[in-house]
Amino acid sequence: MKIKVLGSSAGGGFPQWNCNCRNCDGVRRGTIKATRRTQSSIAVSANGEDWLLVNASPDLLAQIAANPELQPARRARDSGIAAVLVIDAQIDHVTGLLMLRERDTPLPLYATNAVWQDLCSGFPVAPILSHYCGVEHRRIALDGAPLAIDALGGVQIDALPLSSKAPPYSPHRNAPERGDNIGLVITNRQTGKRVFYAPGLGAIEAHVLAAMREADLLLVDGTLWTADEMIRLELSKKTAADMGHLQQSGPGGMIEVLDSLGAHNARKVLIHINNTNPILVEDGPERRILTEHGIEVAYDGMTFEI
Repeated sequence: MKIKVLGSSAGGGFPQWNCNCRNCDGVRRGTIKATRRTQSSIAVSANGEDWLLVNASPDLLAQIAANPELQPARRARDSGIAAVLVIDAQIDHVTGLLMLRERDTPLPLYATNAVWQDLCSGFPVAPILSHYCGVEHRRIALDGAPLAIDALGGVQIDALPLSSKAPPYSPHRNAPERGDNIGLVITNRQTGKRVFYAPGLGAIEAHVLAAMREADLLLVDGTLWTADEMIRLELSKKTAADMGHLQQSGPGGMIEVLDSLGAHNARKVLIHINNTNPILVEDGPERRILTEHGIEVAYDGMTFEI
């Protein structure tokens, strides 16, 4: 089973188009050691030819161009993307669906009922695509049964409800519904190896911690270093928690959570990294702290075989 990081940044990418924070200005000018990143997405394959796209980033076309396996050119019109799964209805995870409108068959889209409602109302991607290729909604039921995904023979996907935030345009932004946000446990049935994927984690609930403890690879929320990062930089009035994210540093932060998982040999990788996060500076003190704790930082093109 292959897992490929197509995009490792949070919404806006890195550098963000209108941001002149130290990170964004530094990567443009070449004054800091940092790597540009596109917006959050991964792809999963059992055979290296047919891929499940997990989240469809606004940067999807650039990501396809950077990853030739997603465009295998086996016929006049072709794609390695066999289906799409979205973990929430956030702009940085669903806007890329519109870029798939030239398909000649309806797009298989795995989403919870709560997310599907958002994609039919608050951010009506599904009605728009009905005028083009169309969308075939495949419901993620959250009833404990694994998902059956035709393109991923030998791979099991289990969805976990998470405590986070529905997008601002969601009809239930202020009245959360089960399924607004999910994480995934992706298992290679042949090897028994497991991946836990959750780029948006607002709280570590018991069932989430249990899944993290059983994973061989963790791809988890790396959005912000501190809870007040955006406030201190005068870029927002919202804390990490307000945005549905757990900060990395400090008591109860992601570093502490990952440290608590024990001494098993799981790879621990932060993904969905905001442009303001100092861990983007590859020779900075925050990156050294992560290294000391055995935690990696995802980058576009990072690949895992599980």
